[in-house]
Amino acid sequence: MTFVARRRIATRAIVLDRSLESLPIFRLSDSAEDTAISFSPESGGRWRVLPSPGDRLPGTFDQDVYIELLHRYHEAGAPEDGVISFTLHAFLRSIGRRVDGRTYEQLRSALTRLERTTLESSGVYVAAKEAQPLEGRFTILSSVSIARRRLAEREQFTLFPVLAASEPGDARVTIGPVIRSNIAAGHTVTLSATHYMSLTNPVARRLYRLLEVAREEGMVTWRVPLASLAEQLPLTQRYPSHLQRVLQPAHEMLLAAGLLRDASFRQLNRDWLVDYVLASRAA
Repeated sequence: MTFVARRRIATRAIVLDRSLESLPIFRLSDSAEDTAISFSPESGGRWRVLPSPGDRLPGTFDQDVYIELLHRYHEAGAPEDGVISFTLHAFLRSIGRRVDGRTYEQLRSALTRLERTTLESSGVYVAAKEAQPLEGRFTILSSVSIARRRLAEREQFTLFPVLAASEPGDARVTIGPVIRSNIAAGHTVTLSATHYMSLTNPVARRLYRLLEVAREEGMVTWRVPLASLAEQLPLTQRYPSHLQRVLQPAHEMLLAAGLLRDASFRQLNRDWLVDYVLASRAA
């Protein structure tokens, strides 16, 4: 295999913090109903996602921004200071979004939200270099700076008349030290960027992330209570029939992509369970 081919395969990889991937962060319905996400795993402790005052919780667009940021961080060789730089234009193109004034503003808001949304662990988040689960707060991004492009450099964007009120810029962001530490310690999961982008359903994308945690922990099959899965994703629906309607299209998409061999709902007495059979690891 040539160096170019090896690099092409490597840059399709998205390396993520395994502890963070097992916890809920992004509202998959883009709902502003709740002021916080709260999750208490069976192992004990509590995890909360607290939005910045006046802002909403991170949603589906923010999930895609987060994934692309970690993709770029890995592609850049995981710099020790956590800093990655990019143009908003190139970033939007890389996540398959239209490039216009509205999406520029969405991206700016998402980056700011990832910097200001507080993740709070009370004995839940596993820091690989620490003996005990984390007791404290952190953010996905520790800093965000977006500089406006000079007028002469913006002439190439004249095809987008709406940019008059929201011109593009250059971003410089820093991945938070807690996440960088776990990645550096190898406490990770790896996604395929190709497979992630092929999943057009945000629930399927989140399930893909969670299933890779199960795989990394040595599971070939995974049985999980439906209610627990809803909290871990998280989903706002609570009735089993509603949850199944939301999950079924995501299951079909993951099966079609070859990321799952089987996914089924089972009722045991009064409890509903979900059984997953993982496919072999995607290239």
